[in-house]
Amino acid sequence: MFDIEEELKKLPDEPGVYLMHDKDDAIIYVGKAINLNRRVHSYFRTSTKKTVKIQKMVSQIHHFEYIVTDSELEALVLENNLIKEHRPKYNTMLKDDKTYPYIKVTLGEPYPRLFMSRTMKKDHSKYYGPYTAAAKVKDTIDLLNKLFCLRTCRRVLPRDIGKDRPCLNYHMKQCSAPCMGRIDEEEYRKQVEGALEFLNGHYAPIIKSLEEKMNRASEDLDFEEAIRYRELIASVKSVAQKQKITESSGEDKDIIAMAADDADAVIQVFFVRNGKLIGREHFYMTHVAETPREEIIENFIKQFYAGTPFLPKTIMLQEEIGDRELIGQWLSGRKGSKVYLTVPKIGSKEKLVTLAAKNAEMVLSRDKERIRREEGRTIGAAKEIAAAIGIEKIDRIEAFDISNISGFQNVGSMVVFEKGKSHRSDYRKFRIKSVEGPDDYACMREVLTRRFLHGLEEQKQFQDKQMDEAFGSFTKFPDLLLMDGGKGQVNIAREVLSSLHIDIPVCGMVKDDHHRTRGLYFDNQEIPIDRMSEGFKLITRIQDEAHRFAIEYHRSLRRNEGVHSVLDDIKGVGPAKRKALMRHFRSITEIKEAEVEKLLEVPGITRSLAEEIYAFFHADTSLQD
Repeated sequence: MFDIEEELKKLPDEPGVYLMHDKDDAIIYVGKAINLNRRVHSYFRTSTKKTVKIQKMVSQIHHFEYIVTDSELEALVLENNLIKEHRPKYNTMLKDDKTYPYIKVTLGEPYPRLFMSRTMKKDHSKYYGPYTAAAKVKDTIDLLNKLFCLRTCRRVLPRDIGKDRPCLNYHMKQCSAPCMGRIDEEEYRKQVEGALEFLNGHYAPIIKSLEEKMNRASEDLDFEEAIRYRELIASVKSVAQKQKITESSGEDKDIIAMAADDADAVIQVFFVRNGKLIGREHFYMTHVAETPREEIIENFIKQFYAGTPFLPKTIMLQEEIGDRELIGQWLSGRKGSKVYLTVPKIGSKEKLVTLAAKNAEMVLSRDKERIRREEGRTIGAAKEIAAAIGIEKIDRIEAFDISNISGFQNVGSMVVFEKGKSHRSDYRKFRIKSVEGPDDYACMREVLTRRFLHGLEEQKQFQDKQMDEAFGSFTKFPDLLLMDGGKGQVNIAREVLSSLHIDIPVCGMVKDDHHRTRGLYFDNQEIPIDRMSEGFKLITRIQDEAHRFAIEYHRSLRRNEGVHSVLDDIKGVGPAKRKALMRHFRSITEIKEAEVEKLLEVPGITRSLAEEIYAFFHADTSLQD
């Protein structure tokens, strides 16, 4: 039995990290301290003033543990790692961990390449970024490869020079073909240096050179080449216009500001590289209620820069943070050189921070409205349905559909919507086993029986393992079953649930003469529903999704059946051999026309099987695709 009063007496007067656990042993808070004794004691002193959030957290503490470190800096690093691993519900959290694209130039290779990378390594390469839009990075890389005729292949040069033919890029005048020795290493390096100049923001010489080449081609009446240069000039100018000069120092800076209300906080970051604003990004912080602004910014810095591979020289902040010196020391250690955390008060730098703050406020305001509208379409729509049929709440809806063509390959689909949004990971497909012919009621009975029997079995397994909650797609039962048909389908569902002693509301859809839903069938009566309401729109989305998912599955089975009708009738050809044959030959016609020696080229096909396949097709010339 954990005695908090006794354990508090054992706390050391040393730096470290403490972890608060609830009664279920879940970690609900992680913190660091320069003195564990004083810091942890402060949570349990009645004389210490606490926010409502901290009071609630303390009321849930069942026991705590601590880890002693050699320094406060070590405690900061450990705290950050533990928060990232456990994501405690009372820590202010960066909502999502994003990785940013970089442009990597492999200067360690004799013939360097340019490509996109989301990690930075100490591998003699040069990295540009981070950038906030992967599509723009790809466009820039494509432009530079065309502009300077750089290779995009992965051949090991000079080892592989002359071993293969040049690729299509060479014939399209987009690669200088170092793989064939068409350009020496020194000349190729000059082209790479041109690309580096471009990435460093020196566009004018490149545009001037391209204009000269365009004019020369035009004078020589080589209009096709002139058009190519004109298009390259337009691409260069387009990229150049997106790079906005922010200051003349040419330094790498991140500019951080925030906006917050009672429940949400948005952090805006401007990324400045070589004195140019290359992008901006916003981040959401959760669990911010009653958290001071400087603490939110501090938590963001610790969590964000623990995960990003690039650290700028300067981080400009909207306001002071409590552990500025300690965090600066930690960041400098990670970068390998001094990182400055500053709070500009006047001049152009202060204006940049103000601009970032305005952007954060706009994002927060815009997203509040977007979230409000989205909740109307989702959670609000589910509430409308619940109110219409008179049940307390609807968090999870499951809908089922049957698909067949004249009884061929009966299949069923199960789609799931949670809080008004599709929950695709819980979708399930059913291949009907017990029904021959077009009997939708019998098919639905089988699908529902299998779904809920499976769910009951999963629930029993979790109970046997003494787990409080399970999150399997079958373990969780819906708050509402939505049937595509009316009274008949509803009665089938009720019979299945009753036989399994499960109590779940079942709602059907009543159609008009044009097969459009006009209302709901619930509790043996038709309930009208406003066609313009969000609830009706949600029902329509669920209905369409169930149809789509069932038909998509049925089509895939029909395609597989088409392959089965020929290849699976050959002795010795199973699923693996069938896939190998189709991967190699691409069509039944090619397999049918192949000689034995050609069939032997397929991995896993023995001579005896090749002869069997050949004999099968040539014994009956009437076989078609």
